[in-house]
Amino acid sequence: MAVPSPEDASAFGASLALAKPPAAWPPPLRALWLLEKGDWDGAHELVQHEEDAASAWVHAHIHRIEGDDWNARYWYRRAGKPEGMGDFAAERSDMAAAMLRKT
Repeated sequence: MAVPSPEDASAFGASLALAKPPAAWPPPLRALWLLEKGDWDGAHELVQHEEDAASAWVHAHIHRIEGDDWNARYWYRRAGKPEGMGDFAAERSDMAAAMLRKT
């Protein structure tokens, strides 16, 4: 399977058939991919030391999944995003779509 182009709106979903995330994608997008594959630790490792807003947004989401709401709120503030609510998968989908638009 060819690596999906980041400009393709369906790229994220299509990439999940790959063995690993596209290397050309930035760390926060690859972290979302890892979360979809169930690799919480790998996702956290990718974004925990990054300084950009997108990484902070994914970091917040990771801590929300963990149930560490105080820490999640801190990272949502760092990202300049409202605190995530509701379904985790829906939030990840929205995040991936937003990041793909900027890639």
